[in-house]
Amino acid sequence: MRTIGLIGGMSFESSAVYYRLINEMVRDRLGGLASAEVLMYSVNFEEIVALQKAGRWDDAAARLGDAALRLQIAGAECVLICTNTMHLIAPEVAARVSIPLIHIIDETAAALKAAGRFKPLLLATRYTMEHGFYTDCMARNGVSVMVPGAEDRTVTHDIIFNELCAGIVKDESRRKLMVIIERAKAEGADSVILGCTEICLILDPNALTLPGFDTTAIHALSAVDFALGSEKAAASRAA
Repeated sequence: MRTIGLIGGMSFESSAVYYRLINEMVRDRLGGLASAEVLMYSVNFEEIVALQKAGRWDDAAARLGDAALRLQIAGAECVLICTNTMHLIAPEVAARVSIPLIHIIDETAAALKAAGRFKPLLLATRYTMEHGFYTDCMARNGVSVMVPGAEDRTVTHDIIFNELCAGIVKDESRRKLMVIIERAKAEGADSVILGCTEICLILDPNALTLPGFDTTAIHALSAVDFALGSEKAAASRAA
């Protein structure tokens, strides 16, 4: 079994989901009391949020690049950034290490394509929805992403940062997100990307009016495939 390296803490609410999912998947595959070989470097999210708000992405890249390198030195054989937003600086983080960085957007695009979905709605933080890196990466993979209108982007961003990252889940907020999904469905969306690793706390991807793709679960599955030597995973990392 290969050792998985997780850069977590962004927020710790979703990092806990990663840890649980990865270990549940390993136990399901290997049976008994099997669990994953995992190293986690958990950052102070308050510091990362301050860098995001200030647009200091170079400093954020240095911070997460250092975390990735520490994981490699500690014995990790791959690294995951356990947040969609910080994949804005994924190339800089990957450049700091010689182990594979398992990329959440690429893995999600592969899952969408395998399911025959090419026009998903993206629900995520404002940074992820507006900075272009996510839609550009999806476009390179043949997927055309829809983003909500300005007001709905604000609603989604606020739910993530003011509620979900603080462990608060409100039925009222779930209803707001469902309305956004219905609006996108009427405009031609064929699926929904839960494009923030906390959104799985409030939306069940299997209980939506469109097929849902939970990036947290997809990313965790990719890590387990890599750790257990899946031929499919090995081929995708080498591509």
